[in-house]
Amino acid sequence: MRLRTSYRQILSISAPIMLGSAAQNVVALSDSVFLYHLSEEDFASIGFVGVFYLVIAAIGYGFSRGGQIMIARRAGEEALEEVGRTFYSMVYFELALAVVMFFIMQYGCYYFFGLFVNSEVVFTKSLEYLDTRSWGVFFSYTGVAVIALYTGVARTTFIIVDTVILGIVNIALNYGLIFGHWGLPAMGIAGAGLASTIAEIVAFAVFMVYIFFDREAHRYRLFKLPNVDLELIRQQYKLALPIVAQSFVGLGSWFVFFGIVENLGERELAITNLVRMVYLILSIPTWGFASGVNTLVSNFIGQRKRQAVVPIIWKTAKICWLTTMIITLPVVLFPHELLYPLLGGADMSLITEAQPVFYVLAGILTAFSIGSVYFNGMAGTGATFFGLIIQTICAVVYLAYIYIVVNHTNLGLPWAWASEILYWIVMMGIVLWYMRSQRWHGLEV
Repeated sequence: MRLRTSYRQILSISAPIMLGSAAQNVVALSDSVFLYHLSEEDFASIGFVGVFYLVIAAIGYGFSRGGQIMIARRAGEEALEEVGRTFYSMVYFELALAVVMFFIMQYGCYYFFGLFVNSEVVFTKSLEYLDTRSWGVFFSYTGVAVIALYTGVARTTFIIVDTVILGIVNIALNYGLIFGHWGLPAMGIAGAGLASTIAEIVAFAVFMVYIFFDREAHRYRLFKLPNVDLELIRQQYKLALPIVAQSFVGLGSWFVFFGIVENLGERELAITNLVRMVYLILSIPTWGFASGVNTLVSNFIGQRKRQAVVPIIWKTAKICWLTTMIITLPVVLFPHELLYPLLGGADMSLITEAQPVFYVLAGILTAFSIGSVYFNGMAGTGATFFGLIIQTICAVVYLAYIYIVVNHTNLGLPWAWASEILYWIVMMGIVLWYMRSQRWHGLEV
């Protein structure tokens, strides 16, 4: 499939991915909203453990990005017979990785969380959540492989349908399992974890039915289960490992940030979780455009059109920023009115106390919407190892800034959150230098 550099092409690919790549955001948002209405302790706890699970999810998603880049390259070369082999190699690896992550969550987090959490309530509730949430990792990791397949071949429409189903099932089961409605047990935060796991199982099953009836699946050889190709898995692993490390460093830094904020008290952690929840909603367009530009760049290189790479990244960044600001500014300026349907109640003091951080959030999303598109565009060229170097540099600067602001100043949460702006500005500067240097022209995938 040969793609074009038009804004219409960018939107046609990126719009469905906005929802598909935001699947974990949808789940995290649903969990947070329902637990907000249960208790402030549960809301604070899901803020901490929710970020941890996002790190777990990002590891699987990162490995799928390596497969996505390779599939997009094969699609650009019109070597569709190789798509199925690449997909199944990705699935084999994701399933093996899911087993490892499951055992880590079941048996390792008790000791790991003890290094970060001072509150006994947050510690206990975080483990309760993971006890039921960890079972979903098998379907989550296989699901991102399927999404990578359809994103890589630029056929993203059904991703919308599947994500909507995921969200509806998760919301319904959260209502039943957290509060004990419809004859279901009232499980609290553990119910949120179970609801999210069941929702992922349902979404995965729906996508399998879609593949079975997809006429194009035969062209990709999806109904022929190949033998394990260790060499192809190694190629994907080599390409994806820096992307996974980038996600681990990036979201891991965010996890450490929540751990540092937790030391300030449960109220500060609850405020930070509210801002994180809004951040997840408003960042959905950026996730979609960033994943879309990944496919576009790799496809164009497969067509031997390297001269189109930088223009398509710039076009995507512009439309990503505009879309993000359209939904961001109303929320930042009128948080009480727009968040009331989700968080409505007599006590809206949490939103009031978070207002200064919301203003900072507008700057964060500006830097994030442009920086993330450029960073993922660079990854689409195959420069994933250099991306890891960049992300590591940015994470060191980010964590040093947070540590100083939280532990050695009285500047408060707004200045702590401003670390996100610093992070993306530094990253954007390095990526721009690299893309203009044309060092990526000789890379092969």
